[in-house]
Amino acid sequence: MKQTVTECMFMDAFEKCRPENFSYEGQRALFNYFEELEEDTGEEIELDVIAICCDFTEYDNIQEFNDNYTECNCEEISDIDEYTMVIPIDDDSFIIQNF
Repeated sequence: MKQTVTECMFMDAFEKCRPENFSYEGQRALFNYFEELEEDTGEEIELDVIAICCDFTEYDNIQEFNDNYTECNCEEISDIDEYTMVIPIDDDSFIIQNF
């Protein structure tokens, strides 16, 4: 049994289960990423908040990322693409798929 999830439902699921894991803007960026992924692959994605929180991390800026991944020492967000997938939020903030 499947249920279509709207952006509001997606964000509510995070607020109920993991409200501090992603910012409001980060949740919107993730929702858009998963919607595009479904369209590109033609496969439905199951909403699993815990798995998403384990697989993705939001960063406020490149320095915060470099503090966690000292071996990378990236100067720009685009440099992170060499290591993992990046979901931009705004000019400074972004989400990565953990590696």
